[in-house]
Amino acid sequence: MTTPPGSGAAAQPVPDPAPGQDEDLAALLGHVARGDEAAFEAVYDRLARPVYGLIRKVVRDPAQSEEVAQEVLLEIWRTATRFDASRGSAMTWVMTIAHRRAIDRVRSVTAESQREQKAGQLLPPDPDTVADTVASRLDAERVRRCLSSLTELQRESVTLAYYGGYSYPQVAAVLGAALGTIKTRIRDGLIRMRDCLGVSW
Repeated sequence: MTTPPGSGAAAQPVPDPAPGQDEDLAALLGHVARGDEAAFEAVYDRLARPVYGLIRKVVRDPAQSEEVAQEVLLEIWRTATRFDASRGSAMTWVMTIAHRRAIDRVRSVTAESQREQKAGQLLPPDPDTVADTVASRLDAERVRRCLSSLTELQRESVTLAYYGGYSYPQVAAVLGAALGTIKTRIRDGLIRMRDCLGVSW
């Protein structure tokens, strides 16, 4: 993976760029889509501040806003080929990405807060899973550490089912996998969680 040049710079909130520059920005994005790092440097310099400003309005927290802004600029570097000038302006495309990322971060922080309040308690699984109940006083840090020991597929399935509140069919639909596959991933994931946490079911 190529790290976008300039991605280490800090973005600070300032007013949006002057109007009338969108055609130039669209042209720069075309060069970025072809892997032109110099063009990305120019795009970065132009967008870092307005992107940060929009995200800050949604996320509020300065440090998290800067982190999300860097994610947005990285996404622009990776996905510039998806920009289609016939469907809207370059700035609108960029700001749509920024707004979506900001909303995702707010949702993520909210979900994390809810998980902390549960102090790592895993919800009881459905009857056809391997677990009937899980200890209710598990430390949240241990749970996160054990979740990280799962494979990516197991972790995302378990997280959607037990932290996201999705049903097994919904998890299957979100991940684009067969229901039986999802049940197997969650069962195997819970077994690994049990072994990692040292609890008995």
